[in-house]
Amino acid sequence: CKICTNCKEGCFSKVVKIHGWNFPNKDTAKTIKYARRGTNWAVNAMNGLKNDGTVSEFRERTFKKWSYLLDDKFKISDECCKILKEKPLDKWHKETGNMPIIGTMASESRRRREAWQYTGCNAFDTKKPISKPLSFWTEQDILRYIKEFNVPYASVYGDIVKDEKTHKLRTTGEIRTGCAICPTGCYLDKENKYMRLKINMPELYDYAMNTLELGKLLDFVGVEY
Repeated sequence: CKICTNCKEGCFSKVVKIHGWNFPNKDTAKTIKYARRGTNWAVNAMNGLKNDGTVSEFRERTFKKWSYLLDDKFKISDECCKILKEKPLDKWHKETGNMPIIGTMASESRRRREAWQYTGCNAFDTKKPISKPLSFWTEQDILRYIKEFNVPYASVYGDIVKDEKTHKLRTTGEIRTGCAICPTGCYLDKENKYMRLKINMPELYDYAMNTLELGKLLDFVGVEY
């Protein structure tokens, strides 16, 4: 990509330093980005208002509580996903003509649930055709299927066991994987992934917290790491 032309650093570090972190989540990071530019809809959203200036309970609950991040002390945006994931996939699609099949579930986020409700599992007539065959599956469906059919999976998830309190299946390791140091959603867990990363991958932990200065952002928002 243009950002990394003749770059001596890794692609990820360059993107983070230029565009910032995707925090607290993708929708809010995007809204913060545009609000800082003075875009009307985003400014209203960060103030808990609808576009007509009236109060929105949803926007108050979703965006207003993060309005203190409008201060440009830290770079925040949703650009990393576009640059490091979406653009390479778009390039692959154009070069090969192949269509992607992905394993996301509607239950994972509001954004994914709404996309599934709009297009269903297969969006063949859109600008970017895509198939999401697992959309209607739940986490329990996935874990039961893996156990029943003995499907190999990444060791970082640990073992699949039945929880004594809830009687539901769970993993003893990571629940979700993705970008190992992405801060999206890290504020939701008492024992977040950074605490585990510090033990399991100390060099990557040090790189994130000190070299990329993620620790400063987490200190600012009150997330233990």
